[in-house]
This record gives sequence, C-alpha cells and structure tokens, in this order.
Amino acid sequence: MGKEGGRLVRNPILPGMYPDPSICRVGEDYYLVTSTFEWFPGVPIFHSRDLVNWRQIGHVLDRPSQLNLDGVRSSGGIFAPTIRYHDGVFYMITTLVGGSGPSGNFLVTATDPAGPWSDPHWLPDARGIDPSLFFDDDGTAWVCGTREKERQSYRGETEIWLRRLDLDTFQLYGEELVIWEAVQRGSVWCEAPHIYKIDGRYYLVTAEGGTSTEHSVMVARADHVTGPYTPDPRNPILTHRHLGLDHPISCTGHADLVQDHAGDWWMVLLAVRRYGGGENLGRETFLTSVRWEDGWPVASPVEPVTSAPVVPAHPWPASPACDHFDSVRLSPVWNHLRTPRERYWSAGDGRLRLRLRPERLGEPVNPSLIARRQQHMDFAVHTALDFQPGPGECAGLVLVRSDDNHVLLVRTEHGLELIRREAGETTRLAHAELPPGRVHLGVEAHGQAYQARYAVEPGEWRDLGGPFDGRLFGLSAAESFTGTYIGLYASSNGRPSDNVAEFPWFEYLPLS
Repeated sequence: MGKEGGRLVRNPILPGMYPDPSICRVGEDYYLVTSTFEWFPGVPIFHSRDLVNWRQIGHVLDRPSQLNLDGVRSSGGIFAPTIRYHDGVFYMITTLVGGSGPSGNFLVTATDPAGPWSDPHWLPDARGIDPSLFFDDDGTAWVCGTREKERQSYRGETEIWLRRLDLDTFQLYGEELVIWEAVQRGSVWCEAPHIYKIDGRYYLVTAEGGTSTEHSVMVARADHVTGPYTPDPRNPILTHRHLGLDHPISCTGHADLVQDHAGDWWMVLLAVRRYGGGENLGRETFLTSVRWEDGWPVASPVEPVTSAPVVPAHPWPASPACDHFDSVRLSPVWNHLRTPRERYWSAGDGRLRLRLRPERLGEPVNPSLIARRQQHMDFAVHTALDFQPGPGECAGLVLVRSDDNHVLLVRTEHGLELIRREAGETTRLAHAELPPGRVHLGVEAHGQAYQARYAVEPGEWRDLGGPFDGRLFGLSAAESFTGTYIGLYASSNGRPSDNVAEFPWFEYLPLS
C-alpha cells in the first residue's frame, strides 16, 4: 500500500537522547524502547497507535533490583535494548556494561508493557552486546548478538552469533552459530542484529561502520534462520555518510523494522542532528518508510519531514510545560544519574525537595539530581529555588553531558555561581551576590549560545555573565553515547549535611 495519507511525520519522532530504538506491534498498538546508559530508570517504553504520536508509559527497568548502575562510567550501563511480543508476553533483552554488580546480557518479561517487568534473567553464555530476540513460526525462540572476533584482523572487527533460547528456563542451549560479519571490507562494529521472517524468508538487519558519521544499515537474507545469509546487492540500504559532515541529519543506523496495520513497512533508527559544531541532543529516534523490491527492503532517506502512515492519526494529550511536583511519583521524563540507593528526593505537595548528600557531579556516583533530556536546539528552562546554603554546599540548575562535561548554575555560601566543567577541568564563569530568600534560575539556549539568568524578584531577570559555549555538551556520537540532560541538583560536596533544597516548580519550553 502507499503512504499518501496527507499527514506528515516530523523527525525525530523522539527528540533528545533516545538512541538504539527497537519496536514491536501488537494488533494496532506499537511499543518502542531505547538505550539509557548510566541513567535510571532504564529503558523508557513508549506507546503509539499511528507511529507518529508517542507517549511514554513508563520504564522497563524501574527498580534497583533490576538495574545496578553503581560505579558505571559515563556512556556505560544499558546498551541497545530489543522489545518483542510472543504468545501474550512482552520480552525486552539488553546489555549492561560495567558497574560493580553483574553485567552482560539479560532479558525481562511482562504481560503488560507498562509493567511491572520481571527481574533480570541473566544469559551468562551470551557474550558481547546488542542482543535481539526472534520467535519463529514453530514457536522456537532464538537470540542473536554481536561480539568482537577472538582473532581480529583490525580493531572493531565483530561477528553476529545465533543460538536457541529455552523460554521455560531462559537459558541458551544447542549449537552456537556465527551467521554474519561486516559486509564492507574493513568496516568496524557490525552490530545491532535483528532477524525477521517475511514471506517465508529470513532477513537479518544489522548496523555497520560505528555509531558516528560512518553509520549504516545492512541487510542479508536466507531460506533458513541459521543461514547461510546472502547480502543485499544494494547494501547499505540506508546511510548518510556520503552526504557529508554538514548534512543536518547524520549517523543514521541501528534500525528495526515494523509493518503497520495498514500493511506498510517502516524503519525506526537512530540519527544525529548536528548543529553549530556539536551534537548536544545526542542520538535520537527517527522514522522512515520502507518498500520492497525483488524481495529486498528499500529504505527512504531520512528527512526532517516525510509522509505519515495512512493509519488513522492518534494524538495523545499534550504534557504540561511546567511540573509543579503535585504527585508523590515523579513524571517519567525525570531520571537519576545511576541507581538511587536511598530516597534523597520527595514531592507531592507542590514542591520537590532534594536532600543534600556528599555525592557530587563529576564522580561515578549517584548524586542528588533529577534531570530530563534536552530535546530542542533552542529552549528555555526556569525554576525557583528555596535554599540557605551552609559551608561548601550548593543547589540549583545543572546541564549534564557526562561526568567530565557539565555546567552548574548554583547557589552557594558565596552567592550565585556559574561553574563549567569541561574535559575534567573546572572554571567559574560568573558570580553574583544574592540576598536571602527565594531565587529564580533559568537557562536559555539558541543553538550553541547558552545564557544563564536569575531573578530575585519574579520577572526581573538578569543575565549571569555572557552566553557560554554549548559545544562542551556537543560531544560526538563516537565520544559520548548520551545526550545533554537538564536538572535540579543539590550537594554538600563531600561533607555530611541535614540541609534540604526545595524547588516549587520546573519549566521546560521549546523555543522553535
């Protein structure tokens, strides 16, 4: 069928740090998950009925018993989840990289995609990353994944393996097969495998070239799930690497296919919007159409605007721009840096309270921080802070890309300070004296120009210093797998404290 419904899709369909998307359809409902790395809860899950409008219904890994991120480095943690549905059960399989607890590949299950999801079933025999599930017509379950070759001819040379999964014990069994490797000679990181059965044939979709500007999507097919697989003569079926570094959408790859309930095919994938010399938003989730020619999928180039599916539109109610913290449960847009082992926050009566603790940004710990993704190139955030700092204490707004790259707009015993940490080096950019009482804080960004502001009286905003260079958040996809987060933060900076910082509201506004 065609896709001439008259409506449009605006890419990305999930703006901000939502990389490595995986999708499944159950009837007329679609569910999508993405990677989360060192952020908790892990693996956000989204629901759609038209592939265009998405709402977050929770996280797959929302309990500390499911996800130990203690000590995980920046860009470690949860890599590349896959979501699948089989015989009334949802399955999510992923990789945990690093940390002080168990690591490797595991899967969790649920009968309701909104949860609760089970505790992990670890797969100790599944080496490598990017595991995926495939359920054949006869009910046989398979796991495929990516691992580096034991004998590499170059760094980053990988292979795709395949093995059966026992759905009663959640353990791998039977012969392990190597079914694929890089299509292009010398290409790095053949990864992100997904298997599908379409019109009696088995199709293997992989990524190749690394997750930066050389990223691409490759396809192979076979008559049997175990192979041998034959490459598509048109490979790569999707890449933007030939369009140059100045193209507005780059790094296209890590794709998953889905057929909509009108019979058309689509691909979700990650890509990057580079602007002003940086990639501040990280890798985001995009959508593009797929058609079939001679038994092979043909993917359309990824465009900022494209035709929408012909299935009926199903928008969800808009989320408010301002969070007044009226619920004891935080909105699912909020995240913690690594696993929270104690409840350092409280909400529910029109304010968020953060208890000051010794943990601080810049260390591989869980600081008193709740943060949400930056989702637009131009945006403004505002909040109000009630806080009387003691010696060495601080609280306020922060923008975080990694442990080594972040900016703090915080009240301290010395007044209001704007502090930059870039590549591990800390610099105070600006300072202002403050009277006792409430202070309003804000940051407004236009491209890579970020301006910190404050107000002692509501509406009487003042700039704190000049615009600072947002390119410190613009690490490339090869340097950092995450994107920029904006949040509320409090720390006693290594000292014990009973102090509390209070935030009555937080507002995030896109400006374009």
